[in-house]
This record gives sequence, structure tokens and C-alpha cells, in this order.
Amino acid sequence: MTFQLWLPVGVFDTVAPHEQHYNVWLSPSLRSQGFGLASTDDRRHDGAQLRTEHPRKLPPPDRRIRPALHKSPERLGPEEIREYQIYLAKERHAAVGTRSVAVSALRFLYKVTLQRDWTVELIPTPKKETHLPVILSPEEVLRLLQAAPSFSHHVIFSTMCGTGMRVSETVHLRATDIDSQRMMIRVEQGKGRKDRYVQLSPKLLELLRSYWRLARPRVWLFPGQADNEPLSRDAVGQAVARASQRAGIHKRPSPHSLRHAYAVHLLEAGTDLRKIQLLLGHRSLSTTARYLRLATNTVCATTSPLDLLPYPVLEPQA
Repeated sequence: MTFQLWLPVGVFDTVAPHEQHYNVWLSPSLRSQGFGLASTDDRRHDGAQLRTEHPRKLPPPDRRIRPALHKSPERLGPEEIREYQIYLAKERHAAVGTRSVAVSALRFLYKVTLQRDWTVELIPTPKKETHLPVILSPEEVLRLLQAAPSFSHHVIFSTMCGTGMRVSETVHLRATDIDSQRMMIRVEQGKGRKDRYVQLSPKLLELLRSYWRLARPRVWLFPGQADNEPLSRDAVGQAVARASQRAGIHKRPSPHSLRHAYAVHLLEAGTDLRKIQLLLGHRSLSTTARYLRLATNTVCATTSPLDLLPYPVLEPQA
């Protein structure tokens, strides 16, 4: 069992098996520069594991670090942490998401592991950039489905489009999750480790049955190269990119665009926002409410002042 406390640009690495138990281990390049080990106890290590819900592999740590931080992490103060954040933003040009992960790791280290009382207030989180998602029209969704690279990809696209499931939830479906009697699909341990049910339309059920008769999957409904492994999210993303290119769609959609389209099209059809929240598995209604800014019946509900002017649109003069 190892304790992972990663910063995305390489401040900390993983505890090696031969190291002291449950220590915060510095990368070899930093250790050669005079960093030491900051001791922790079993209770703090267990707390770190309890708070890690879905550990994911992060990119390999970058060995370049600010020379001003050449001291043990246990001896760093708010000013050095501030310099490190400036280094990430100005010299590394790290994305806001990368810097937010770094802040979360630093806060956990100094508040939980080292039990400092100044961390939360003096380690600010960078302001998150707000980007509106790509929304495909119903016609574009149809073209994307028809341009799928293979029949299995067509079924995957149709499943995401017809249920609003995330790509990770879709590729982890099993045949036993399809409840044709109640016309529902069980999503097991989705985002936030929550189970939920989504609708199973008659058209999707017919498509899944055709796919079953052809593929006869064993473990996973959509297996990868090995039968005992599900199809990867990257493979679905590449298939969406190929399909959008073949369909002549220039919006650069991703697999998640089908989930966005599902929510927006339901909202435009008059579905209650609370029902959409339950179908999407959102914890907060405010997360679902952001689709109000994207629905045509909200954005285009009023008449533009330009259309109220009593003048016709002028034709270009030669």
C-alpha cells in the first residue's frame, strides 16, 4: 500500500516501498537538492486514503521546480507557496485546472498531513474559467450517428445520446444492466460513486438487441481489445472525432457533447429541470440549470431589437 500525494508539476512523488512507512516522499531531483522527508503517522495516511474516492493516474511529474523552494516542505511558509503559484501561472503557463489540483494537494498536505492552521486562507484557488459546452442540433446528432466508424460505435453513440450517460458510464455497461421489463438502464457506481437509473427508449432497446445478436459480448457490453476489459474512453473520443469529420460537423464535438445535447434537447422539449437533474445524476440543481443558458427556448425567447426596427435589411451595393 502506497501513499500518493501528487502535484501535477512534480513537487511530490509516490512513497517507494523501501522508504519509511507513510512518508511524504520528494522526487529524486528535489531530494538531491537538499529536501528531506516530512514524517506522517498512520492516522493521517488513512485519512488521505479515505478522502481519495477515484484515484486516477496523473501525468509523470515534471522535475523542474522553482529554485526558491529549496527547503523541506515542512518548513515552507505562505510566501514560498505564493511564489510557487506564481511560478505555475507565469513561468509554466499551467492551465487553471492544473493549478487548482496543485492547490488542493498543497492544502491537504499542510492542513491534514502537517496540520497547519493557515493553509485554507493563504493558499487561494485560481478563478475557474467558464466555457460553454458544444451543443449539437438534432440534425447534427443524426448526422454524427450515421457517420459512426462502425456499427458498435453507432450503438455507443446512440446509447449516450438516448440516455445522457457519461462516456465512462457507457463503456462500463454490462448486459445485466439493461432492464427491458421496466425499460430502464442501471448505471452502477457512476460519478461520485452513485447508482442511478436512466430511461431505455424502445428504439434504443431494439438497437441494443441487434448489437447483442451480432457481437455476443461476454463481460462488458462494449469490450475493448480484450474481452475482459471495457472499451477505453479515448477510443470513443477518437471515434467521435472521425465521425464528426465524416459528417462535416465543424463544432469539434466530444463524447460529452452527446450528453449535453441530451440535456438541452430535453429542456427545449419542455422537460422539467428537476427530472433532467435526476436523469443526468447531478448532485446539485444549479449544475443542471446551466443548460438554461444553452436552450433555444430560453436564449431565443425574446425578439431581438434589430427585428423591431422598421427598416428592411439592405442589400450590398455593387
